[in-house]
Amino acid sequence: MAVELIEEACESGARLGKACEVLEISVSTFRRWASGDLHDKRKGASKKIPRKLTDAEIQEILAVCCSKEYEDDSPCTIHASLLDKGRYVASVSSFYRVLREANLIKHRRNSKPGKKQSRPPELKATGPNQVWTWDITWLKTEVRGLYYYGYTIIDIWDRSIVKWAIHDREDEKLARELFDLALRDEKLPHVHVHSDNGNPMKGMTLLAFFHDLGISTSFSRARVSDDNPFIESWFKTLKYDVSFPKAFKSIGDARLWLANFVAAYNSSHRHSGLHYMTPLQVRKGEYGETARKRNETMKAANCKNPQRWSQGVKQLPLEHCVYLNPTAETRLKIQQISAKQVA
Repeated sequence: MAVELIEEACESGARLGKACEVLEISVSTFRRWASGDLHDKRKGASKKIPRKLTDAEIQEILAVCCSKEYEDDSPCTIHASLLDKGRYVASVSSFYRVLREANLIKHRRNSKPGKKQSRPPELKATGPNQVWTWDITWLKTEVRGLYYYGYTIIDIWDRSIVKWAIHDREDEKLARELFDLALRDEKLPHVHVHSDNGNPMKGMTLLAFFHDLGISTSFSRARVSDDNPFIESWFKTLKYDVSFPKAFKSIGDARLWLANFVAAYNSSHRHSGLHYMTPLQVRKGEYGETARKRNETMKAANCKNPQRWSQGVKQLPLEHCVYLNPTAETRLKIQQISAKQVA
C-alpha cells in the first residue's frame, strides 16, 4: 500500500525523498519494498525471532511451575522431572527467566538469603597519615596448633609500618591499645582506617574508639583479599623473607625478631610500589627530589647514547599518589598517565 502511494505521488510530480518522508520511511526502505522484499526492517519494528518462546509456551511454564506437583521445586528439579516423563517444555535458563519476569523467584529456605557485596569505597592518599590499613596474621610457635598474633598498621601512601604488636590472642581491646599508641605518636592525624571483616576489626570497643575521635572506617568484602592488598603484600614480604623463622620459641623472641625486621623494612627496603624507594624516604618527603634526580640521570644517559632508547625514556612521576580499591575509571586514568610518562 505504501509503495503504491509513493509511486502515485511521484507520477504526480512529487519528489521521492519528500514522499518517503511523509510516510516516515527512508528511500532505501521504499526501494527494498518496491523490489518485493516487504519485511519491516526498521528500527523498533516487531520481528519474528525463531528461538523466542511463544506466549503459549510461557503460559505452559508458569502453569507447570505453579502446579500442585511442582510448586515447591526448583526449575532445575522441575526440568529434570519433566525429562524423566519424556516431556520437554523449555531450557532451565528459560524457566528461570520466565519466573523472574513474573516475579515468582523467591527465597524460601530457612537460611538467610545471599546479599550482594558492594565494593569498598575508593580511597586516595596524597600524603602520610591519610589512609591506614591494618590486619592480624598468625605466627607459628614451636607448639603445634599454638600461634602468636601479629598486629600491623600500614600507611598506604609510603608503605611504612606505622605500628605493630604481637600478642597471644586476637582481641579488639588489644587492637584499640595499638591504635591509641599509633595515633598519639602521629599526633592524632585525621586518618581513614581500612581493614578486613574480622571480629577484632568490627568489635564495638574499637569502633567506639574510632567514633569518638572522628575517624572514618571501611571494610573489605568477605573472603576478598584484593580489597586489602597493601596489608596482604606486607604479610607476604614478611613471611617469605629468608630470615623468617619457621616457628618462634617464645613471644619475646617473636617480638624481638619483628622489631628488627620492621626497622630494616622501613629504612632500607626498596619497595616496588614506591619506584624502589624506601618507606622512610617517602615518609620524610624525599620522593619528589629523588624522582627528579633519577629522571635527569636517565635523560643524560639518553642524550649520551640515544640509539639505546628506541622507545624513549620512561619518567617517574614527580608527585606520589596511591589509591586503595580504585574504580575502573581511575584504573584507566592511571594507565593513561603511565603511558604518557615516556619522554
